Amino acid sequence: MDPRFEALADLAVHGANVQPGQVVAVAATTGQEEAARAVAHAAYRRGARFVDVTYFDPWVKRERVLNADPETLAYVPPWYGERALALGEMDAARISFSGVVSPEAFADLDPGLSGRDQLPWLKETSQLIADKSTNWCGIVCPHPAWATLVYPDLTEDEAYEHLWRDLSHVLRLDEPDPAAAWRTRAGELKRSARALTERRFDAIELRGPGTELRIGLFASGTWEAADFTTRFGVQHLPNLPTEEVFTTPDPMRVDGYVTSTKPLVLRGATIIRGLRVRFEGGRAVEIDADENAEALRSRAATDDGASRLGELALVDGHGRIGPLGTVFYDTLVDENAASHIALGFGFPFAVGDEDRDRVNKSGTHIDFMIGSPEVDVDGITRDGERVPVLRQGDWQI
Repeated sequence: MDPRFEALADLAVHGANVQPGQVVAVAATTGQEEAARAVAHAAYRRGARFVDVTYFDPWVKRERVLNADPETLAYVPPWYGERALALGEMDAARISFSGVVSPEAFADLDPGLSGRDQLPWLKETSQLIADKSTNWCGIVCPHPAWATLVYPDLTEDEAYEHLWRDLSHVLRLDEPDPAAAWRTRAGELKRSARALTERRFDAIELRGPGTELRIGLFASGTWEAADFTTRFGVQHLPNLPTEEVFTTPDPMRVDGYVTSTKPLVLRGATIIRGLRVRFEGGRAVEIDADENAEALRSRAATDDGASRLGELALVDGHGRIGPLGTVFYDTLVDENAASHIALGFGFPFAVGDEDRDRVNKSGTHIDFMIGSPEVDVDGITRDGERVPVLRQGDWQI
């Protein structure tokens, strides 16, 4: 086994904080088998009771989009969701891999049709997150096909090695003690989150090229960062890498327009470039793009909350991803290079009891990047005062 996968797996198991006796569910894509086996090895060594690996095959999804009745594309067999909820009932651990494996699988498909099938995403996943019923970690996984997408001017072998170097850097695997390095960075992010929470802004405004967007916040809202704690007290890092501080905005108070600063890649590798969205009264009323806008329009129509926001995340310029200046075509990496928003479900644990029922309860969650050094971020107080929050990637609070 490539020892780099062993290091990646050790970090994934550390991030999820797998406990002795836990069932560990691993979600992978075909082509990520070596990483899945490495996680099984690391999890069992840590005392896992059982490691259950499921594989998503993008080429099977391609056949469905090409040949199935379009009216059936949103259907998900009930046992998929039942399995997810069963993991929550048993306080299981979850580890999932992101990263492109088959970028060509959906390249020639009707984006409106491919957008109807949200697999491998399950709406029940949002319930697991909201309930804090599993300790989990999503982590990037290098693959040669992903590497050639990111570095098209290199040979496949050169690109693969370059991707490993970059991802090892952003994952802090190049540190003598990656776990300690993440504890340090998590502390920095949580300090920024506390500073934002203490200001109790009524709204956040983003202004830059192609963007003038005002996002209302809940009065009881808090800003979160870096790590979560389950309902049974297990602290874990839900995403690796992570460079964001985030909150759940008021889904009824979003107005203005925004232009994405990086391509959005939907699960399965449909790439949406040049995305532009206009909001009125909280709802995305116009979705346009240079490529594949219909794919996001389809996702935004899946339920009533899918066209409203569930997350606002701010990213400073002091992480390890943004300074690389690389578009990775993977949301887990790219969203931690730039401030972003997400259509779909929000996080009820980021608001007080009085606002919990107002949090977006959509069954989908789609992040897209809207930040850059040219985008100014201001906090708006309840008295209407405008307070600088981010300038050129530097915190102002």
